[in-house]
Amino acid sequence: MAPVPFAPDNTAPIGVFDSGVGGLTVLHELLVALPQEDFLYLGDSARFPYGDRTPDELRAFSRQIADALLARGAKLIVVACNSATSSALDDLVAYVAEHGHGADVIGVVGPESNLAVAQTRSGRIGVLATPATIASGAYERAVLTVDPLVRLTSVACPQLARISQDGAPITEADVELARAYCTPLREAQVDTAILGCTHYPFVRSLLQRLLGPQVTLITSGTAIARRVQHALEARDLTTPRRTGEGRYSFLCTGDAAAFAAVGSRFLQLPMGAVDQIELAAGDASTLAAG
Repeated sequence: MAPVPFAPDNTAPIGVFDSGVGGLTVLHELLVALPQEDFLYLGDSARFPYGDRTPDELRAFSRQIADALLARGAKLIVVACNSATSSALDDLVAYVAEHGHGADVIGVVGPESNLAVAQTRSGRIGVLATPATIASGAYERAVLTVDPLVRLTSVACPQLARISQDGAPITEADVELARAYCTPLREAQVDTAILGCTHYPFVRSLLQRLLGPQVTLITSGTAIARRVQHALEARDLTTPRRTGEGRYSFLCTGDAAAFAAVGSRFLQLPMGAVDQIELAAGDASTLAAG
């Protein structure tokens, strides 16, 4: 899809994207914090999961999705995917700017890291995230930039996102898998743990039980809502609507019915229709370099 020049419009929707339904946990917080705004969510469920994708693939996918959202008038883009934020955010910001869009692009890693450092009492912070996110070192850079004295324990969780994306009931095998992921954080005696994937809030209660009530869990929703509000105010892009609620709509690249069925549990609000779309096909390395 060809890039579309950015024309600031405060009545336009905020674009939000993720690899699947997990980013709906972020959208939920945005809908609560910014009820008058319109939102357009795109879930790249046909290519889920992003957690084992290469950085080149994630950069290519993010560019494609940004083009799709901007072509539909998005005034700001929220990368509600930790893997994409970790590997592709800087590239996406540059890509959007180079193509004359002018829209702000906001990711989830920075706000989460700032909130975790503010919450910790002991200076011991844990991160549960996808392999792609852990391999990128994004949380380590973000956390240590805020406070270089923090002791960070990071754990790659290659199967945790699938538990929530599939929508199936949690099994004893799932509990044992989550327990194995949490064990290094318990051994490190962290008092704060970043849930570094937007799918993980679905199993938040399970993770809290395994880590213990003394551990504060940090998710991206609340932190990203504040950042989006500030960005809109700085650009004078806040909606002129002062009463009532804005609209929200959904796009996905996979099965629309399956997306809606699972997604409604994440959003905690009615979803309505979900439109299936196709994104441009092509070699990821070529797209990322394009």
